[in-house]
Amino acid sequence: MIHESILIPVDLAHPEAASVMFDRARALLRPGGRLTVLHAVPDLAPHVTMEMPDDFLPEALRKADDTLRALVADAGLDADIRILTGQAPRAILDTADQVHADLIMIASHRPGLSDYLLGSTAARVVRHATCSVLVIR
Repeated sequence: MIHESILIPVDLAHPEAASVMFDRARALLRPGGRLTVLHAVPDLAPHVTMEMPDDFLPEALRKADDTLRALVADAGLDADIRILTGQAPRAILDTADQVHADLIMIASHRPGLSDYLLGSTAARVVRHATCSVLVIR
């Protein structure tokens, strides 16, 4: 199946998964289709941010943007890059709606105990997405 708009959320703690998803996206995106690559920088609790330097969040966002742009450039892709703050599942689902994604391609790892108790990002996206979701392991 060929897709018009694919959203790829990338966890920069595991950048190795990005190249696999980028390769799959090439095969699944129609010529002229839109590819959006996203990373969500988690919100920190106010009591934590009070102890951080004033430029901590802007610097974290800049570093995430630089890293994501480098990953996309290394893959030779033309993509819209988005760096957001907040919880990853909500950022992914909201962005998918905004860009009218017809596919979310998301990496997943083998679940650990915390995933069974809290649920993984991929599982939350699968449960709540209004479009198709391809989970890459």
